[in-house]
Amino acid sequence: MQEFVFFISGNVKKPLTIDPTVWIFDERKIDLNAFFESGSKLEEDNDLTEYTKKISEQFDREMLEGSEPPNPNRDSNKIKFNRQELINGSFGMPLKSFIKNASPFENASTIQVETTDETAHAFPIEKGNYFIAAFSKDGQPLRNDGPIHLYIVDGEQHQPIKNVKQLHFL
Repeated sequence: MQEFVFFISGNVKKPLTIDPTVWIFDERKIDLNAFFESGSKLEEDNDLTEYTKKISEQFDREMLEGSEPPNPNRDSNKIKFNRQELINGSFGMPLKSFIKNASPFENASTIQVETTDETAHAFPIEKGNYFIAAFSKDGQPLRNDGPIHLYIVDGEQHQPIKNVKQLHFL
């Protein structure tokens, strides 16, 4: 049976073992269909800038409108909508923050993407900022050719690398 995790390893300070099945609950995931249809690009902002923008917007909204207590009726409808979206959606996760957390050593220059069929694809380390790991298609995990499909988003949509088992830093 296929292992349903992938690894970030090699010339990194903190090797990672990642289970993409838990990403369905992560708010950083992106809807792949909407992302590729709109021709979107990955944001260049760092995590702190993004967090600061969100907190500032929330603060401004609460100062102008006041805070609103939770409404169980409103929230339950949102949950039903989100459940339908999760059941039918195709999702991916930008890998930039995971690569950053693995802390590649300064002398690392290449990311080698290794697959279960023993093929390897080499990319300059800078390309890691443009990796998206698809982990769900039509609401289902990628059991047959997963655990992830790797897209490199650099202005055009390429065919993903399937059966990815490891990102190995050299």
